[in-house]
Amino acid sequence: MPIYEYECTKCGKIEEVIQNFSDKPLNKCRFCSGKLHKLISHNSFQLKGSGWYATDYSSRSQSSSTPTKKTGETSDSNKPDKSAVKTSE
Repeated sequence: MPIYEYECTKCGKIEEVIQNFSDKPLNKCRFCSGKLHKLISHNSFQLKGSGWYATDYSSRSQSSSTPTKKTGETSDSNKPDKSAVKTSE
């Protein structure tokens, strides 16, 4: 369940409340009975470790990042270099 923050417009106190997504927002301060408004705050969810960022993918070796080939396909490395092929004229 997410934690929501509400600020009282009368006394200025900030209250944290654990609520379901389906719960109605609070509208009355429990300290002074003033009007509450919901605050937008930073979340604490962080993705840590390797593989979460685009820069992490480029640090892997080339062999692990190249897609596997289907049966019957040839790679460009198996084709002869056109500049190295001599033609008889």
